[in-house]
Amino acid sequence: MEENTMLELRDIRKSYFIGTPNEFEVLHGINLKVNKGEFVAIVGASGSGKSTIMNIIGALDRPTSGYYNLDGVDIATANDNELSRIRNKKIGFVFQTYNLIARTSALKNVELPMLYAGMPASERKERARELLSIVEMEERMNHNPDELSGGQKQRVAIARAMGNDPSIILADEPTGALDSKTGRLIMDIFHDLHQNHGKTIILITHSPELAEECQRVVTLSDGEIISEGRGKNALS
Repeated sequence: MEENTMLELRDIRKSYFIGTPNEFEVLHGINLKVNKGEFVAIVGASGSGKSTIMNIIGALDRPTSGYYNLDGVDIATANDNELSRIRNKKIGFVFQTYNLIARTSALKNVELPMLYAGMPASERKERARELLSIVEMEERMNHNPDELSGGQKQRVAIARAMGNDPSIILADEPTGALDSKTGRLIMDIFHDLHQNHGKTIILITHSPELAEECQRVVTLSDGEIISEGRGKNALS
């Protein structure tokens, strides 16, 4: 893998019901490289394979065949313990549904990945405060999720994704449950993380408009990449 490449997918295929009469292939040989510090959108309609490719990139699922290297680690051959460590340390997840822990403060939610990583309590708390400050949620850090709006929950989720300073942030439809104004605020945070904090970001979306804001737009259809183009923020 080239030095500047953060992740590489090579001929990734994913099938279900393998060996049965109704076996079907969802991904048909995906080839994709993402460089360090790049902001890439993967866009496609429902059923195009976006969720499947997100689960594979996020080490939540294994490909049926093909090669996947993330930050120097061969994901396809990694064991379950290694995959768990990779998900915790190398990947920051942001989901459409936030996935925050109820009856737990914003601060404690952000601390959670750091707790799993074994970071000392005082260090966790300080870093969680810093991250909530970046997403302008420091004043709500003692509030539980049910006391926060959708946009505030997503900001907490983004701060949590940054907890262990991951190699890559994987955002799955992060504005899907939000109104357009709040979604705009969330996208601005991603642009800030990319431009001012050097984060590599992959945005999974069905929205061509959001995808167009990224440096590169990868379009999926029926389990295949049908086009790659430059977004409005493409490097010249």
